[in-house]
Amino acid sequence: MPPNTTASTGQQPGKSGRRKGRKARLIVLVLVLALIGGVAYGSYWSISTVRASFPQTKGTLTLKGLSGPVEVKRDNYGIPQIYASSDADLFMAQGYVQAQDRFYEMDVRRHMASGRLSEMFGKSQVDNDEFLRTLGWDRVAKQEYDTKLSATTKKYLQAYAEGVNSYLEGKDGEDISLEYAALGFTNDYKPQAWTPVDSISWLKAMAWDLRGNMQDEIDRALLTSRLGPKQIADLYPQYPYGRNKAIVQEGQYSELAGAFQQGGTNGSSGSNGTSGTNGTGGTSTGTASGSSGSSGASGTSGTASGTSGTASGTAGLESQLGGLTRVLDDLPPAVGVNGDGIGSNSWVVGGAHTITGKPLLANDPHLSPSLPSVWYQMGLHCRSVSSTCQYDVSGYTFAGMPGVIIGHNQDIAWGMTNSGADVTDLYLEKITGDGYLYDGKVKPFETREETIKVAGGSPKKIVVRETNNGPLLSDRDEELVKVGKKAAVDTAAPDRGDGYGVALRWTALQPGTTMDAVFAMDKAKNWTDFRKAAAQFEVPSQNLIYADNDNHIGYTLPGKIPLREESDNGSIPAPGWDPKYRWTGYIPQDALPYEYDPERGYIVTANQAVIDPDTYPYTLTADWGYGARSQRITDLIQSKIKDGGKISTDDMRQMQLDNSSEIARLLVPTLLKIDPGNKDVREAQKLLEGWDYTQDADSAAAAYFNAVWRNVLKLAFGNKLPKELRPKGQCLWVEPVNTTGPADEAEKVRECGQRDPDRAQPDGGDRWFEVVRKLMDQPDSEWWSTPKVGTRPAAHDRDQLFKRAMIDARWELTAKLGKDIDSWSWGRLHRLFLKNQTLGTAGPGFIQYALNRGPWELGGGESTVNATGWNAAGGYGVVWVPSMRMVVNLGDLDKSKWINLTGASGHAYSAHYVDQTEKWADGELLPWSFSDQAVEKSTSDKLVLKP
Repeated sequence: MPPNTTASTGQQPGKSGRRKGRKARLIVLVLVLALIGGVAYGSYWSISTVRASFPQTKGTLTLKGLSGPVEVKRDNYGIPQIYASSDADLFMAQGYVQAQDRFYEMDVRRHMASGRLSEMFGKSQVDNDEFLRTLGWDRVAKQEYDTKLSATTKKYLQAYAEGVNSYLEGKDGEDISLEYAALGFTNDYKPQAWTPVDSISWLKAMAWDLRGNMQDEIDRALLTSRLGPKQIADLYPQYPYGRNKAIVQEGQYSELAGAFQQGGTNGSSGSNGTSGTNGTGGTSTGTASGSSGSSGASGTSGTASGTSGTASGTAGLESQLGGLTRVLDDLPPAVGVNGDGIGSNSWVVGGAHTITGKPLLANDPHLSPSLPSVWYQMGLHCRSVSSTCQYDVSGYTFAGMPGVIIGHNQDIAWGMTNSGADVTDLYLEKITGDGYLYDGKVKPFETREETIKVAGGSPKKIVVRETNNGPLLSDRDEELVKVGKKAAVDTAAPDRGDGYGVALRWTALQPGTTMDAVFAMDKAKNWTDFRKAAAQFEVPSQNLIYADNDNHIGYTLPGKIPLREESDNGSIPAPGWDPKYRWTGYIPQDALPYEYDPERGYIVTANQAVIDPDTYPYTLTADWGYGARSQRITDLIQSKIKDGGKISTDDMRQMQLDNSSEIARLLVPTLLKIDPGNKDVREAQKLLEGWDYTQDADSAAAAYFNAVWRNVLKLAFGNKLPKELRPKGQCLWVEPVNTTGPADEAEKVRECGQRDPDRAQPDGGDRWFEVVRKLMDQPDSEWWSTPKVGTRPAAHDRDQLFKRAMIDARWELTAKLGKDIDSWSWGRLHRLFLKNQTLGTAGPGFIQYALNRGPWELGGGESTVNATGWNAAGGYGVVWVPSMRMVVNLGDLDKSKWINLTGASGHAYSAHYVDQTEKWADGELLPWSFSDQAVEKSTSDKLVLKP
């Protein structure tokens, strides 16, 4: 039984009577709603039900299980700083406090991670649960807890769970959060006790959204239905190492030297560089084709065309892989846009270049906007750091997880960006009866039965099948069961029979030690401690930047990154029946790139290439980000420090807000040379004259340019992509796939896009910057051709297509913003809506009104430093954001700054629900108190938890 919690102040008497009375009021409320609508409902609810779930933040509470008193000090934004005298007390209090503010969010997260959403939300989530059960995150989390994690980590997880359950004890759902009261209208769901495995499984959900290039694998295979190898190569150009610098430029190679030599001589150690004849030179054969970002498209054009054993029919997999894409579209994102567009900025500047003489470290992870924010700010402080109480750390964590994920302690600071390392592979599997083909023999599936409980319905049983490559994702969608008759297969591939299955191999489906790493980083005192801790951060692979108060800075890449003997570089689905395509191991941790105190005095990570493949023997990925943001940050730093200039904390903040558009800088000079042939279009074109390429919210020029950019992409590329990549609702008349020549108009077929608009292509990110950059010198490329539509002219070269895009953009914005260009602004197009991720997206209108907030008109844009991302194929709305921003000042930690996207609270009518959002939108940062004196000075509420 979870320990009880009683209050000595603020306790409300007559609890059972109060529950009954509230339920009666809710019933009456539903009847009233039918007459007077949702606005009045929101007002009534905020007074009655909602306030009952607000946490007690002052006075004293008894929390059984504590060994001594714990103080919880909250500032004016409700951000808690916890003070305890033992590690167990610290994490128990963390669990209690996070449950006070965010338990509904925690509950939804654990149901998603364990494939149990249907228990809360009914039959609409059964398909998602089937897919999530097939992945089996919670099963792997339990294995981690049972077999991989240290005894100390388990103790902390148990203490955290006890704290959560102490908060839950004796409470009904409506006492915990407004959302439970809403669920109570249709569902008798009651929150269950928290477990340590619930915390671990959330790491799997986070890793899923940061999983790397799986979607690129799918997309490249789907592209083969309409494009040839050369065209696909055009859309996946080489990474521009000469222009956009890799992260590691002056790496510490003392440990890597041995690995380099091994990579060139030992075939089992390197996945691609092994074919070389010497150490570093051995990389050229394997990595040049794929690790630069060209992947299977340019480096392995034969596989892209479907003519090799690797592809084994990918040219005909559009039905199968399109079905998988639709499953991924429907799956709720954990922290990102279902894996697409996920990026982040982090950089660190050494003391030689700062005003304080000590390092400054900045971080702003780019994730889906969510309400509440995915991040939770807090401090965890031992009153006296010792062997029994080891932590004095502050930063950002996830509600549902103990410890701090990103932040600083008294000695060091660290940040993270997604590395994009290729840790997933899709495999085609030849299914035969109750087994699958491998190495010429039929092997039996590993199977398990799962029962999905459904609120308001009957439970559903499914059977999960696994091959030696992982779970069969194709079992979870009817369109994945069989390959269409048009599938082209290589003569070396087995007969497709009833169709190939699709299995997933992913590092996160194996037990790991990331939870150990979190606690170890939180108490690291120096670079050696930090590197040792980071080595346990297996999944997801992240770029970790570092600074300490002894004036050192560093970077390290941790993670389990697979070695592949036969190389398509993980760029397209591989033949599961061929042993040559199995993973052969993992890159040794001491062979992963790192950098310490580089001579240049700063390190930038923003999802660009980690290291130039000519100096590294292993393939990390085939799909880097293309470095637009990272190079802009580098340029901003260099402009500040030239001639001995120094960088301040506010300079770092200003860099985070940089709105400069690289693609505008490239295209606008050409756009201004074109005669649009229409006075209204010319009026819009004039907006670009003298524009400084910054995308401020009030900029009319930014609005017009981004509309032009969107139409350039649509005309040059989007209309030529297969339906599986185009946005839903976009329908075109196209030539049938199997035609050998141009089709007559009467022969064309109407095809409508199938992808969620937020994930469709071309998305307009920096890969597309690079695509267009290379084509600018090919004005007669066939990519620049587009047919006449209505009164819009046809285009046969680059400038004609640009003219057409300028015309289309003018009339698109006229429809959206009005004919008067003086009223145009980028912010009117580029708006952020914050939505509760469950009832705020699928609940009744009055519930959405109560839970959701916005809009905010934003500056920034796609692949800018201020990365308020939008998808050019789908529209201009904001689809991912800097989910938080922080700048750590190692010269004086109390002068560090931070901000969250929303607020500390998940309670819809709390003063701290979105109290940071306006400041976040304006680019402001809040004071970040750390020392005892600073925290005490900023405290507005103090709660004492007593044993």
